[in-house]
Amino acid sequence: MTLLADLPVAGASRVVYLGTPEIAVAPLQALVASGCNVELVITRPDVRRGRGNLATASPVKLAAQNLGIRVSESLDDVVALAKQSDDKDLLGVVVAYGALIPMSVLSIVPMINVHFSLLPRWRGAAPVERAILAGDEKTGVCIMRVVEGLDQGEVYRQGEISISPTDTLASVRNNLLSMSLPLLVDAVKNGTGRGVAQTGDVSYAKKISAQEMQINWGLTALEIDRLIRVGGAYTNIGDKRLKIIAAKISSDTDTTHVVGAISLISRNQCEIRTGAGSISLVEVQPEGKSVMSVAGWLNGARIEPGAVFG
Repeated sequence: MTLLADLPVAGASRVVYLGTPEIAVAPLQALVASGCNVELVITRPDVRRGRGNLATASPVKLAAQNLGIRVSESLDDVVALAKQSDDKDLLGVVVAYGALIPMSVLSIVPMINVHFSLLPRWRGAAPVERAILAGDEKTGVCIMRVVEGLDQGEVYRQGEISISPTDTLASVRNNLLSMSLPLLVDAVKNGTGRGVAQTGDVSYAKKISAQEMQINWGLTALEIDRLIRVGGAYTNIGDKRLKIIAAKISSDTDTTHVVGAISLISRNQCEIRTGAGSISLVEVQPEGKSVMSVAGWLNGARIEPGAVFG
């Protein structure tokens, strides 16, 4: 049986950092600013995007280069770094890396992870999104051990925040990120201490698909509002796609309209019937255009009363 490498008891003198998206930039910067010796950053390969098919580096790669830290896309370099010295004070820090770490690495380099949920609720790729969609009233951050199983390791530090009915994905992430930084720095510099095994009901936060972001107007206004607050929600009006950037739940109790139909429209207001209640649009992004207020959209869209979305 392959065993996990031992964690540094008194804190890490050397750090390898594994992360990819924007949310993983601040923890890297915080570790460096606190004096941690980050010797290597591992990130996911560059992604080709746009009409020119140009390679785009990950936010973490760009941040590491700005900090003068060596960057690699290969986990083999983590093992090579560990073998350069016999000391046991090397620690891996994982924040939204985007791939599982195999036991061939974890048996040589101990690793901790910053996970944005109250484990074991919402293990997986999209914990904040799933918490909002489920209507969770609270969430949190866990500094935990990276093990072979997905987000199953023991927890060393934990913090909790409330999710308000107006919180967006961005606001919840920002709150969690701010909470996570001192917890992470403390665990790296002073040692993790004794961990606590996860207990309670397990749930999994699978990645949000594009299909999930298409609004089903048969859902309740509350459920649709949550989808919009996650970001990327869209619908169709005629043959055009319309992204709903911001909206609010309306007190409209009219039940005479079919779901998806406009139940109230004026120069600066557009309410849409759902399976229970109505949604009042605040900001939208028409296909091929920039984000605009609902008033700006209605001014040029020529939407008729009774038109149906979807």
